[in-house]
Amino acid sequence: MFIGEFNHKLDAKNRMALPAKFRDQLGDTVVITKGLDGCLSGYTMDKWNAILAKLVTLPSTNKQARTYVRALTSKACECSFDSQGRIQLPAYLTKEANLTKDVMVVGVGDRIEIWDADTWTNYDAKAQEEFDEVAETVTEYLLP
Repeated sequence: MFIGEFNHKLDAKNRMALPAKFRDQLGDTVVITKGLDGCLSGYTMDKWNAILAKLVTLPSTNKQARTYVRALTSKACECSFDSQGRIQLPAYLTKEANLTKDVMVVGVGDRIEIWDADTWTNYDAKAQEEFDEVAETVTEYLLP
């Protein structure tokens, strides 16, 4: 399970370290792709394969399904860790999430998210303000 938030830096070659506790859970390779709300999402290979298995069941005759599958899979990249525990993000992904130098790596249960630090700060401030209201609307999904 991925939890917590961590400040990291993206270097000039689009390389960044991930928290050691996340690297241990991710294995040798992490799949990074377009996320929601302006971030990138990162998955273990097992989780990514489970997502792909579900994506192929979506009807290709449904325009929204095609759009979602294309957006998610066309932006996906398998990233392996170098000897210093860094991954290298392709330029199209750093552009997708407006990543420059300061980034936040956030654990979101079954995945990680990579955010531009300022974007995360703004998003998180708003999310914290709405937390109680949002909690009321999602409680039904938490019940057994």
